[in-house]
Amino acid sequence: MSTTLNNKKPDIIGVLDLQGGVHEHLDHLRRLGIKTRRVKQKTDFDDLAGCIIPGGESSCISRLLDIFNIKSSLLKACDKGMKIWGTCAGAILLAKKIVGENACLGLIDIEIERNSFGSQLNSFQTEALIPAVAAEPIPLTFIRAPKILKAGPEVNVLLRIDDYIAAAENKNILVTVFHPELTGCIALHRYFAVKCGLIPTDSKYAYSDPQWQNSSWTQLARIA
Repeated sequence: MSTTLNNKKPDIIGVLDLQGGVHEHLDHLRRLGIKTRRVKQKTDFDDLAGCIIPGGESSCISRLLDIFNIKSSLLKACDKGMKIWGTCAGAILLAKKIVGENACLGLIDIEIERNSFGSQLNSFQTEALIPAVAAEPIPLTFIRAPKILKAGPEVNVLLRIDDYIAAAENKNILVTVFHPELTGCIALHRYFAVKCGLIPTDSKYAYSDPQWQNSSWTQLARIA
């Protein structure tokens, strides 16, 4: 690879494409005008500004990281400055401590408990104000969601609800226990793009896309 390419600032956000809500995240990023990449193998981490670990089944994604031998590549990319955002199952994988289980990636000093709200039938929607993310309340979708029970001193809590933390971050990692990709709101995807250095901090974007529909992401699934 030439020196020019090596010095090029990363301008792509990848979505870990092993299992879970991959297409929905890709759809939201593209609405922001962000270049995207499906991440399935080691070389897919090259030159990424950020990577999203989507919601899905955390133990399944953890096993697939080992089966496809890409966990070390993800960790190395993070060491080099790649930002990572984990939603729901992704947050579990990034946690330093998981109640009753061994940690997977351990990249953010939080203690998390899976399925804290109960079964699939206990899934729900609500809204909350996250001042660092948007100036108005944003919709939140919880599906068999975990709860963040504790956060270390170097972790910035973005959203606390009742007795648990719903969103938090450190320098390189963002975690949310809900699913921002399942609503028309692009505020958190914009926030992550800012964290990755791809959008100016003071840029102005609408928080919701009036053209978004629940089926919008299916156009990406058809060309997967």
